[in-house]
Amino acid sequence: MGGSVFTCCYVPPPPPGEEEEPSGSEVAMASHVSPDKRFLIFFDFDETIVDETSDDQVVQTAPGQHLPAWLKDTYQPGRYNQYMQRVLAYLAEQGVTESDIRGVMEKIPATPGMLNLFQFLRARPAQDFEVVLVSDSNTFFIESWLRRNGARQLFHRVLSNPATFSRDGRLVLRPFHAHDCPRCPENMCKQVIVRDYVARRAQERGRPYQRVFYVGDGANDFCPALALGPRDVAFPRRDFPMHKLITETHEARPGEFKAVTVPWESAEEVAQRLRKLVAE
Repeated sequence: MGGSVFTCCYVPPPPPGEEEEPSGSEVAMASHVSPDKRFLIFFDFDETIVDETSDDQVVQTAPGQHLPAWLKDTYQPGRYNQYMQRVLAYLAEQGVTESDIRGVMEKIPATPGMLNLFQFLRARPAQDFEVVLVSDSNTFFIESWLRRNGARQLFHRVLSNPATFSRDGRLVLRPFHAHDCPRCPENMCKQVIVRDYVARRAQERGRPYQRVFYVGDGANDFCPALALGPRDVAFPRRDFPMHKLITETHEARPGEFKAVTVPWESAEEVAQRLRKLVAE
């Protein structure tokens, strides 16, 4: 059985003492991930795992549940991370607390079928799935939701913009990394993250995964899906930007997008396809 296209990413490990430190915020569930996982599956967060955008939901903690026009007018395309830094600073100035923000995040509903998909992944044999979350939200929002919904243990890594509370109670957001991709906002290119993660895990494992899966919805999920190969599977949420971009690419540049594409409305559909694939 051939492996994922990411076999191209295997390079010999660096000499002792020269290992690279991961950039951005990589929150691990454990210090060691079993090397025997057959499959690697990536999940986006906003409008993929949860049925809303967490950055929009945090506005519910603002006075009157809206932001002033002068603040909204500071947004610049491609610089959303900097904009959210200002939003979070404003919320702190208005007396919004860590508990207020956590409470809003915990109440965001899951997308249809997502908790059942998580249950399917948990029930699989230990050697089947390595599960990773990659999101342009932030670590505090994501961790709050995952822990409230009993899903944190499922994820081996959470790769997102680091966010921690300062002594004065402000949630301080930082960019995940810098990159040169023209498609993506300057604080995060998920293709760079996915390629780096797979390459590093290939070094640690000494072999590739049989398949790589990516579950997402947004335009910034299209970029990492471009790195998938013909044995890998992209799961775009049906009629969301990722799905539309894949469809447009197939029509305009046949062969450029290589992965099998399985659109979904309910995450139960993702579980159904994974159930078939792991049996092959």
